[in-house]
Amino acid sequence: MEPISYVKAINDYYQGLGYPPYKWTVNSSAPFTPLTKPLSACRVSMLTSGGISHHTRAPFNPTAKNDLRLDDVDSRSSPSDFEVNDSYYDTRDARKDLNVVFPFARLRELAREGVIGSIAPRLWSGFMGRIYNRSQVLEESAPALGRELQRDGVDLFVLVPA
Repeated sequence: MEPISYVKAINDYYQGLGYPPYKWTVNSSAPFTPLTKPLSACRVSMLTSGGISHHTRAPFNPTAKNDLRLDDVDSRSSPSDFEVNDSYYDTRDARKDLNVVFPFARLRELAREGVIGSIAPRLWSGFMGRIYNRSQVLEESAPALGRELQRDGVDLFVLVPA
């Protein structure tokens, strides 16, 4: 079996719908920030972009574009507290086991085993709509999220794309 060429598949799909070729973000450099303490002393949070909404919140629009909504999630939540609303990937496995796209049970295991120091009080779900307005993400949404992570004392942030 040949590996799937994700970039080509996405471009072919959207061009088949009449969209122009997608302009992928290319970062020629990214700041590397090494941890200043051992992983076993780090507070960790994470973000899923899998359209995962807590049952107390409105569901994500499964066909959204430029949806910069970002929900904070109590890290003590249970998998049964969530629903999956995304039409841009096959959600069958995520519906069976939320950890496929929002691995908070694995995060809890890492904390229990002492691999990580602790889990932040808030995890995050959002940025799930195909986002074409990158400037708003870079200039507003990401910095605002960064401030919230600092408020929670997060040392390490795990991104879980869907």
